Amino acid sequence: MSTRTLISPAQLARPRGKVLYWVTFAVVVGGFTLVFLGPLYWMVSSGFKDAQEVVRTPPTLVPGSFAPDNYTRAWEVMDLAKLLGNTLYYAFGALAFQLVLDVAAAYSLSKLRPVFGKAILGMMLATLMIPATVLVVPQYLTVLDVPVFERNLLNTPWAIWLPSVTNAFNIFLLKRFFDSIPRELLDAAQMDGASPMRTLRSIVLPISRPILGVVSIFAVVGVWKDFLWPMLTLPDPNKQTLNVGIYSLSNGVPVNVLIAALTIASLPTLLIFLVFQRNIMSGLTAGGLKG
Repeated sequence: MSTRTLISPAQLARPRGKVLYWVTFAVVVGGFTLVFLGPLYWMVSSGFKDAQEVVRTPPTLVPGSFAPDNYTRAWEVMDLAKLLGNTLYYAFGALAFQLVLDVAAAYSLSKLRPVFGKAILGMMLATLMIPATVLVVPQYLTVLDVPVFERNLLNTPWAIWLPSVTNAFNIFLLKRFFDSIPRELLDAAQMDGASPMRTLRSIVLPISRPILGVVSIFAVVGVWKDFLWPMLTLPDPNKQTLNVGIYSLSNGVPVNVLIAALTIASLPTLLIFLVFQRNIMSGLTAGGLKG
């Protein structure tokens, strides 16, 4: 059975069809490249300009004054090493909690089939419909005075870690993947005397590396790009994340140095995407078909 496309093979074989096809292809690819890479190029190139050239109208496409020391100044003036260390600490702490608790929740819903499991999953997914800004006030009041424990978690890593633990989207992704694991494989482990925890550790987790990689990337990037919540819960300048710290120290800093700092803050997430983009796509599609 042949696949029907917008341009038939007969039209594409003609010289006019080939020209039309490649012109359309070049325009579409060039347009998307400009839309997605244009702002990134502007940010990186503006970090090499002097303060006058950055605010010039119309803006220059190529830096007329090449000043790479702007990035060195941004690193030193804004103490990006400390802010970067804080952000990595919060991000990988949140990752550890999510991998432990979200995997346990998804495995229970998928394979252990608890009572009211579908209702629990439905309520989890319903939370995705609630705008994040609506939850800011109740979450802040909870962190300000944790019920039962009566602890103030402001300026502590727990203020970042605890709200990110139960991520409904990650639990859904993990459950979809666990659902695709053949039940016969788990039954064989059970017949060999493996407990549910041993089955999870020895069988499920080793074959779940693609989706675990996706969840890990989402967890790290989620903490890395967050701004409002760290700004509210981490008022101490020595404990702030990268985004909040740059915002707090931006007063009095030349605009070209500020843009250089923003470029440095963006590099880790861009590198994560470029390095793991194949893993992201394979992990998202791995649970789509049952083997």
